[in-house]
Amino acid sequence: MQRSLRILVAALAILVLSAQGALAGSPHFVGGISIERDGNSLTVSGKIAGLGNETQVHVVVTVSAECINPGSKKPQAENKESFSTEGTFPVQNGKAEFSLTVTATFQPNCSGPMTIVFSDVTVSDAEHGLSATFAGPF
Repeated sequence: MQRSLRILVAALAILVLSAQGALAGSPHFVGGISIERDGNSLTVSGKIAGLGNETQVHVVVTVSAECINPGSKKPQAENKESFSTEGTFPVQNGKAEFSLTVTATFQPNCSGPMTIVFSDVTVSDAEHGLSATFAGPF
């Protein structure tokens, strides 16, 4: 009887420990992060895996943008800003794909012959302690 009880307790312990391992994740970015520019916008896309049994993930993208003159001179303080966007994405099978577009707008407008140069792109998921930064320029 005691032997059967020990076997039952050991089996339950193994079941509980393996279930916790299946539910717990190890979040990380997979396959690289894509950064594509289209005019005064950047689209940042990627995938987060190791999310375990979660239903959604919240991603934030922050970028620095500068309005550069034709002589490639660095801008004055009012011509460089930080822009960000964020979104919540569904998790399926422990993975979530995301795509966010951030648009730089300046007052006054950054128009020809001035150009916008993006740098310091940061992609983060604060809830899971994930962050990746790309220097640029873009």
